[in-house]
Amino acid sequence: MIDAAHLWLIPALPLLAAGIGALTPRSGRRLASGAAIAAMAGAFLLSCLALQRALADPAAHLYANFTWFELGDGAVRLGWLLDPLNAFMCVMVTFVSLLIFIFSLGYMKEDANFKQFFCFLSLFAAAMLGVIVANSLLLLFISWELVGVASYLLIGFWFHKPAAAAAAKKAFLTTRIGDLGFLLGLVWLYDATGSLLLFDGGHGVLESGVLGDLATQVLASGLAVPTAISLLIFCGAAGKSGQFPLHVWLPDAMEGPTPVSALIHAATMVAAGVFLVARVFPLFAADQVLAAGPLHALTVVAAIGAITALLGAVIAVAQDDLKRVLAFSTVSQLGYMMLALGVGSWVGAIFHLLTHAFFKALLFLGAGSVIHAAHHEQDIRRLGGLSRSMRTTFVTFAVGMMALAGVPFVFSGFWSKEAILHAASEWDVSHLPFYATLIGVVLTAFYMTRLLCEVFRGAPRSPAAAHAHESPRVMTIPLAVLAIGAVALGFLGTPVWPWLQSRLTGTPIPARPLLEGGGLMGLSIVLVALGLGAGWALYGRRVRLTATAPDPLAAAAPRTWAFLGDRMKFDSLYAATLVRLNAFVAALADFLDRRVWGSAVGFLARFAEFTGVVNSEFDDGALNGGFNAASEDIRRTGRAYSRAQTGETHGYLRTLAIAFVALALLVLLGGVR
Repeated sequence: MIDAAHLWLIPALPLLAAGIGALTPRSGRRLASGAAIAAMAGAFLLSCLALQRALADPAAHLYANFTWFELGDGAVRLGWLLDPLNAFMCVMVTFVSLLIFIFSLGYMKEDANFKQFFCFLSLFAAAMLGVIVANSLLLLFISWELVGVASYLLIGFWFHKPAAAAAAKKAFLTTRIGDLGFLLGLVWLYDATGSLLLFDGGHGVLESGVLGDLATQVLASGLAVPTAISLLIFCGAAGKSGQFPLHVWLPDAMEGPTPVSALIHAATMVAAGVFLVARVFPLFAADQVLAAGPLHALTVVAAIGAITALLGAVIAVAQDDLKRVLAFSTVSQLGYMMLALGVGSWVGAIFHLLTHAFFKALLFLGAGSVIHAAHHEQDIRRLGGLSRSMRTTFVTFAVGMMALAGVPFVFSGFWSKEAILHAASEWDVSHLPFYATLIGVVLTAFYMTRLLCEVFRGAPRSPAAAHAHESPRVMTIPLAVLAIGAVALGFLGTPVWPWLQSRLTGTPIPARPLLEGGGLMGLSIVLVALGLGAGWALYGRRVRLTATAPDPLAAAAPRTWAFLGDRMKFDSLYAATLVRLNAFVAALADFLDRRVWGSAVGFLARFAEFTGVVNSEFDDGALNGGFNAASEDIRRTGRAYSRAQTGETHGYLRTLAIAFVALALLVLLGGVR
C-alpha cells in the first residue's frame, strides 16, 4: 500500500517516460515505446496499491499538503489526495491506457513518427493522472491545461493533413473557452475562501465549515455565491467533456490516430469534466440550503446533461464515418453522466464513467482494428462482410456494442445505465431529463445495431474491405481484455451487490432485490429491445448491397437525414454567428489599432518630434547661444588677465610703482583744483 504523500509517483512515471521519449532520437522506437508501456504498467501497480489503501478506510480523505512557494506573508500550497473516488479513477485510467499503449504498437508500427507518438501519449496520461490525484484546485488546473496541450499534440499528430491540423486547433480553442470560466471560478473561490485546497484540516474548500460559510453568501441578484462559482467551474467541465454547446470539438478529434480517439473518448480527457464535477460535488450542492435561490448549479448540470445526451444520440443515427458514430455516442454518454451528477447521483455518474471507459475503449480500438485492416477505410458504407475475415475483432466489437446499447443483465452498460435512469426518475425538480434518457436508450441501441450491421454483415462493398484480414495479436489481445472488463465490471454495482457504490460513498449501501422497482427496469429492457429490433429490421435483414445504395432512413426522410448528417448544422451556425462575430471584433480591433490608436500614437510621435525640434532650436539658438557668448567674453577676459600674470616680482613692483605715481598725481591735481 502507498499513502497520499507518495501519490505523486503515479503521474511521475509516465511523465518520466515522456521525457525519455522526448530525448530519444527518432530511431529509438523501442526505447520510447518500451519506456511508455513500462511506466504505465508501473503506474497501474501503484494505483492498485493506492486503491487497496483507500479501501481500508473508504470514508477517509487522506491528503498530504506542501508549500510550493512563499508569497508575501502567506504561501501557495499544493497537495495530493487519496480516497476511493480518485483511487478507482487511477486504476481505470492506468489500466485502459496501458492496453491502448500496447494496441498502439501494432497500429502505429509503420508511422515515421512512432517515437513522438508514445512521447505524447505518456505526457497525456501523466497530465490526466495529475488531475486525478490533486488535492488543490490550482494543481488540478495546471494538470488540466497540460491535458489540453497534450490533446492538441495528439489530435493534430498527422499535421500534414489539413483536417487534422484544423481539428487540433478547434479542440484547443473550444476547450479554452470553457477553461476561462473555470479559471474565473477558481479566482473567485480563492477570494471567497482564501484557499484552493480541497481538504486541509477543516479549512479546505470541500469541508463543511468553509462550505457552510460560503453558502450564506448571496449576490445582489439573489444568486448564491457557491452557485455562481460552481457554474463557472462547470464551464471548464462542459468544455472538456464535450457538453452542449461546447460539444462541437469532440467529433472532429477523430482526425487523430485511432488510439488517440480511444484515449481521449474513453479513459482520459472527456472523463476529466465528469470527474471534476464529482470531485467538487459538495461545492455544487452547497446552494441547496438556499431553497429560495433563483437557480441551483446542479439543475443547470442536469439540464445540460439531458440536452447533450439526446443531441449526441440523435446525430449519431445519421453518421456514416465509423469513428464519428462512436464520437457522437461518447457525447451522448457523457451527457448521461452529467445528468446523473445534476440529479444528485454522483456515484451513478462515476459508475457509468468506469464502465464506459472499458466498452468505449473497446469500441474505438475495435474500430481501429477495422481501419487498420481495411487500409484506413472508415466509411461504413464501403465496409461490410468483416465478420468472417476479422472474427476476433467482430466478437469483441459486438460485446462493446451490446454493453453500450445496454443489453440486459450480462453487460456492464446495462447496470450503470439503470443506475442513472433510476436517479433521473426520482428527481423531484423535473421529469424532462428522465424522458430524454428514455429516448436516448432507444436511439443508442438503434445506431449501434446499424453500425454493427453496416461494418460486419453482408458482403464487402469495396476492395479495401474485401482484402481485410484480422489484426495482429498485439492489437487483438487488448480487445479481448477490454471485452472481459465490459462484461465483468458491471457486476460490481448491481442492486443485489452494490459493492462499488458502498466503497465510493464510504457508507454501506444495503442490497435490494433485483426486481424491486422492476417497472422501470422492464421499461428500459423493452426500449433496448425496440432499438435493437428496429436497427436489425432496417440494416440486419436488409443488408446494404453496394456502397452507393441509399440508407433506408435517408430515403424515407432525406432532408432530416441530411440535417442530422451535417450535425444539425451547429458548425455552420457557429461559423455564421460566433466566428463572424469574432472576425468582426478582430477587424474592429485591427481598425482601432491601426487607424485610431495607431494614428493617435503617430500624431503624438510627430508632435513630440516637433516640440523636440523647437526645443532644440531654442536651446541651441537662444539659451546655448547667449550662454556661449557670455562664456566667450569671460574666456577672453581671462586670457587677457592671464597674460598679465607673468610670475615676475620686479614686473609686479614696477606696476605698483606706476600705479602709485598715477594715484598721487590724481590726488594732487584734485587738491589744486
